[in-house]
Amino acid sequence: MAARIRKGDKVIVIAGRDKGKQGEVLKVLPKENRAIVQGVMMVKRHERPGPRSAGGIVTKEAPIHISNLAHPDPADGKPTRIGFKFLEDGRKVRYAKRSGELIDR
Repeated sequence: MAARIRKGDKVIVIAGRDKGKQGEVLKVLPKENRAIVQGVMMVKRHERPGPRSAGGIVTKEAPIHISNLAHPDPADGKPTRIGFKFLEDGRKVRYAKRSGELIDR
């Protein structure tokens, strides 16, 4: 199955405690159907000191389920679903189902 959400995409959280927040996808975990989004699902973790870090209580992003994320529509910025289509030159691209505009760069 092709990935609808990829690293570097801008996404909107549509459900959960961070509903309405926007951020960039930092990492996708396809086996778990989760993604790590910048500034979303922030949790505090107790980390012990190591050679590279001082330790203490660290705030970082936790994975969020992909079903709770949506792409903003390029036309109006509202959440939209993603579809796939083939262009005349044979490339497979993602497009916003809401407006029909291409999402791939």
